[in-house]
Amino acid sequence: MTGATTSMTLGSHFTYFITIFLMIAGLFTLISRTNLIKKMVGLGIFQTSVYLLYIAPAKLIGGTAPILSDAFTVYSNPLPHVLILTAIVVGVATLALGLALAVRIHEAYDTIEEDEILERDTQADDDGKAT
Repeated sequence: MTGATTSMTLGSHFTYFITIFLMIAGLFTLISRTNLIKKMVGLGIFQTSVYLLYIAPAKLIGGTAPILSDAFTVYSNPLPHVLILTAIVVGVATLALGLALAVRIHEAYDTIEEDEILERDTQADDDGKAT
């Protein structure tokens, strides 16, 4: 491979590198943080990487909407875009539900840190067994 071919190949896969970076960052945030809001942010980043994974290869360069015309020969497939719109709506609903649960957890435990919530649950279980 020549230098120009190698750079064109790496450049054409730029969106995949961004997708992998976002996926790793979101998963790391989801796993490593104990704050429930930060976990929701990590989940949002992870979902965004999945959207990008589906949308990036769906658009053809020089392609147009699939409206039959003699002027166009290359058409883009609209199905991935429609599926991602649906996924975005589901993702927003999931995030809203998660944030609502975080609010209710904060009202019940006065914290949104997992460690403190588990500690208080363990203390409540120990107090319940002792009586």
